[in-house]
Amino acid sequence: MASPLEQALGMLVAKEGDRYKLRKAEMKELLLTEMPSFVGEQVDESGLQQLMRNLDADGDAELDFQEYAVFLALAAELCDEFFRECADERNRKV
Repeated sequence: MASPLEQALGMLVAKEGDRYKLRKAEMKELLLTEMPSFVGEQVDESGLQQLMRNLDADGDAELDFQEYAVFLALAAELCDEFFRECADERNRKV
């Protein structure tokens, strides 16, 4: 049985269109299916538009791997900040 990471990589390779880039609709689907705790039950369209503009360094309206890697790094940084704040709050309550 494939691991979650292997499954995710397989989904990227098997996708339609340019398999090396994500269009806005594909990014939206990824956020909804793989990061529901971040976006809730639906993605804010204006927020998604802004996210795509901020990440799309070459202005082609798609995210290549390097642009997507920036997104992953930012998401990891937000998680780190969140968990550090949670740890700080727990330590203050003691």
